[in-house]
Amino acid sequence: MGKIQHRSLYLDVADRVRELIEQGNLPPGERISEKQLCERFGVSRTPLREALKVLASEGLVELLPNRGARVVRLTLKMVKDTYDLMGALEGLSGELACQNISDEGIRAIRALHDEMLQHYRERNLSAYFRVNQRIHEGILAASANQVLQETYSNLNQRVKRVRYSKKMTDDFWRKAVQDHEHMILALEARDGRRLGQILRDHLCNKLEVASLAGVIEDETALDVAHY
Repeated sequence: MGKIQHRSLYLDVADRVRELIEQGNLPPGERISEKQLCERFGVSRTPLREALKVLASEGLVELLPNRGARVVRLTLKMVKDTYDLMGALEGLSGELACQNISDEGIRAIRALHDEMLQHYRERNLSAYFRVNQRIHEGILAASANQVLQETYSNLNQRVKRVRYSKKMTDDFWRKAVQDHEHMILALEARDGRRLGQILRDHLCNKLEVASLAGVIEDETALDVAHY
């Protein structure tokens, strides 16, 4: 058997392009300029094209025959279908977490929650989202179900730019924080049924936020769009 190689360059490039998409620097529907990205990252076209294939498998990029690639447009139905499945997985993760998590694990998630509240009070949305994501990841990890975690992660990549949209009204932000307060209380009580339902409802509430932010496309508009 051959020696184990270092992480391939194209995977690092995929991480960088994925980040540009998630942060909105490569907007939905935008054609990806291979020349510009190669110059930006200091790489040749070969690792970039391999990276785009990875992102296409994740549903972030659409490969166009003989025309390069573009960022996938998200429609309401596409996001709703994905959220329906993710909500079921998050609900299950909450139920399993309450069965498996240690007292120390609960305290760690409570500490993250307190940190998230501080960012909320300071209106630091970027820091809030970072900690928010760690809380959800902590609950998923506590489920102790590797297949669930991997499936969820793959789905989350498709809609991450929606879920952590920087355009969120104060009302929705306040509601999201309230949801998290209830999550922590259910986790501390080890009430799996309650935590599972909160997680399902919490994710569904994100659909309206994304629609308001203009992140999700109107299917009608897409039907008449020219590509």
